[in-house]
Amino acid sequence: MNLSFFFVDDLSTTQIVLAEDTSKHMINVLRMQKGEEILLTDGKGKKAKAAIVDDNRKKCVVEISSVETEEGKPKIAIGISLIKNASRFEWFLEKATEIGVSEIIPLICARTEKEKFRHDRMQNILISAMLQSQQCWLPVLHKPMEFEKAIDFYAEQKFIAHCEEEKKQNLHQPIRQSANQLILIGPEGDFTHEEIESALKKNFTPVSLGSTRLRTETAGIVAATLLCIH
Repeated sequence: MNLSFFFVDDLSTTQIVLAEDTSKHMINVLRMQKGEEILLTDGKGKKAKAAIVDDNRKKCVVEISSVETEEGKPKIAIGISLIKNASRFEWFLEKATEIGVSEIIPLICARTEKEKFRHDRMQNILISAMLQSQQCWLPVLHKPMEFEKAIDFYAEQKFIAHCEEEKKQNLHQPIRQSANQLILIGPEGDFTHEEIESALKKNFTPVSLGSTRLRTETAGIVAATLLCIH
């Protein structure tokens, strides 16, 4: 039987008092009781098996019986422009997490249609997607970052996907799978020529994601799939 999976910030103690919202979900919604086993993750590679020792609906207490650590993989970071439709950006966050992206950098580019960025809401979407996909690594969600700052972000392999007519590598071509990688995805109007030139001067490789023009969030998912799934 698959055990229910929950997120906690810290797995360093043997007894943990769960947050009120988690407690209510476990006891009120899932009808879990004292003695039942669950799985916990801290989003940093650790997975613990625990049992409920106090089924208080506001402050449920669990006791950990075992902890294992999942080995980390090469980091895949995606810098992606914020888009006007927040629900589409949230959809990207959910699917990128399920696929296995390590870091997400919301970009502010010259052509970005800026919208409010609700970090707490976005973080909760990542946590839910991590748990749904039974993973132990929570993507790092950066605060919105200006393009010129993002191109200084460290990675062993750096790519920029754009629509200008020039020689570009197909992202599905062989790449160093053991390397930490970063790809930049632009807004609906694409990166400006000046932004592309700035990235190329910082040793970004221009890449194509296919023969059709993709929405920002779709391009992000294609890039995530090509980089994470081999």
